Amino acid sequence: MRLSKDWIDYECIDAGNGEKLERWGSVILRRPEPSAMWPIEKNNLWNNVDAVYNRSSNGGGSWNFIKKVPDFWIINYKNLKFKVSPTNFKHTGIFPEQAINWDFMMNKIKTANRPIKVLNLFAYTGAATMACSKAGASLVVHVDSSKGIVNWAKENMKLCNLENNYIRFIVDDCLKFVEREIRRGNRYDAIVMDPPSYGRGPSGEVWKLENNLKDLVSKCSELLSDNPLFFLINAYTTGISSTVLYNVLMLTIKKKYGGVVDSGEIGLPITNNNLVLPCGIYARWQDREDDLSE
Repeated sequence: MRLSKDWIDYECIDAGNGEKLERWGSVILRRPEPSAMWPIEKNNLWNNVDAVYNRSSNGGGSWNFIKKVPDFWIINYKNLKFKVSPTNFKHTGIFPEQAINWDFMMNKIKTANRPIKVLNLFAYTGAATMACSKAGASLVVHVDSSKGIVNWAKENMKLCNLENNYIRFIVDDCLKFVEREIRRGNRYDAIVMDPPSYGRGPSGEVWKLENNLKDLVSKCSELLSDNPLFFLINAYTTGISSTVLYNVLMLTIKKKYGGVVDSGEIGLPITNNNLVLPCGIYARWQDREDDLSE
């Protein structure tokens, strides 16, 4: 498992009994976490919180603010800055476990010694977009179907002082955008995607990971340049193994370009008990085998 352990402004304090306790800057949040199914004894740490997210029996949920919490605040990861805000659907705008993947992408781009064009699909609030741009990507194309989420990503761009970098923000269905890019003859040196289990595009297009992923990755292979750098897939879909993502990349990207593929889980260290909170899966293709340790 690859752990995102270089955070200063974020901490997974404790987890268990279906919940996690987190510090975002100076704000302490308590949220549901289905993967934390092990039993723990709740201690005083769990009572000293600023806000708790309670699930509704009818689906969804809402925040109970114990203390006054700002509508949003800023956290740092190395030389990146991101807006954090408790949303109605439990999220905060950042998936901190993804920092290990940001590091991987930044290192690959910094050491490529050539211009790198990156395509970020299902790009959400743009943490990966900002990481790639900050590392020196010549262009990052950021695609998401939600206009509101893309506007959040633009705020993160400003926080990271990247307004003068080449970032294109596109509100579109990812599969349709990829098909148009193929027809237009555009090519990318690196592709990253974080596809949801289920979603809808801006015009009602239906996305279902188990039905659409292989087709999307196959089409994306047509978008890669003659000398691609990396291809990264993140997923949080219950019941999908990282081996599935590994096999997809082996039979598409590696088959066409050589290189090497690895896959596994990503997670966060839990400071209260030295356990690890599993937080999804990844698979990544890259051009050189000697980079696998990164």
